[in-house]
Amino acid sequence: MRWYVSIGVVLVAGVLAGGDVASFAAPYQTNRPGHQPSADSRQLADKDANPTVDVELVLAVDVSYSMDMDELALQREGYAQAIVSKEFLQALKSGPNGRIAVTYFEWAASSDQKIIIPWRLIDGPETADAVANEIVKTPIRRASRTSISGAINFALPLFDESPHRGLRRVIDISGDGPNNNGMPVTVARDAALEKGIIINGLPIMVKEPSYSTMDIDNLDYYYEDCVIGGPGAFVVTIKDRDKFKEAIRTKLLLEVAGRTPERPVVPAAGKEPRVNCMIGEKIWQDRWGR
Repeated sequence: MRWYVSIGVVLVAGVLAGGDVASFAAPYQTNRPGHQPSADSRQLADKDANPTVDVELVLAVDVSYSMDMDELALQREGYAQAIVSKEFLQALKSGPNGRIAVTYFEWAASSDQKIIIPWRLIDGPETADAVANEIVKTPIRRASRTSISGAINFALPLFDESPHRGLRRVIDISGDGPNNNGMPVTVARDAALEKGIIINGLPIMVKEPSYSTMDIDNLDYYYEDCVIGGPGAFVVTIKDRDKFKEAIRTKLLLEVAGRTPERPVVPAAGKEPRVNCMIGEKIWQDRWGR
């Protein structure tokens, strides 16, 4: 089951006012297929048998040229501030282990991904502060093309490299445009889902679509139908620049607490995608012929 959720649906429940995390959303369902490690990997077998964190969370952040410098700065600040917020730390302690593992990388083209934060354990204010400081101290960069599929493919082996084993494995993708480089996004998505990995999305829709930026109408539908997947997967859409940081915090609260939206707005019913999942590739081909 996949869901679309607006920021307001979550905020009105009071979680950002410091309320009990469990009170704003239904319990997360963990009926995902298990990931079977190779026979010669004793370390991974130990991880599978003994989960040590509530979630292994990969933050995959868009730095393509369609993102302006202000957006990139807000994005960085949003993640850093969310991780040290009292609401995040409260959500952290709501899980059975009371800790998560997180890694943060930036992406653009299919061959352009850069790890900003390797796997880090967050189990309280001190470790949260350390991760937040690592995020903000790294210089902001931009790069060409948009390959959501490349980001997903890059994220998959990161789970095998994690020193921790989570009850859940989640890829959190933010971006302001459709896939226009690398393999089709649905192929990469389905490969992740086969491994029992959940993909959530943060479509950024703060600018009007224009010819020069490769933006599209209904990017939220595109993410809903073409990008996210797995039990309880959801998107939180940013349509107001002033709500940028708030949206990031909302999404992280849901992911860390292992919850689904209490009142989903648009349920995915397994129908044909509302947006062509190859629209980004088509626009690129129409404009530049390659």
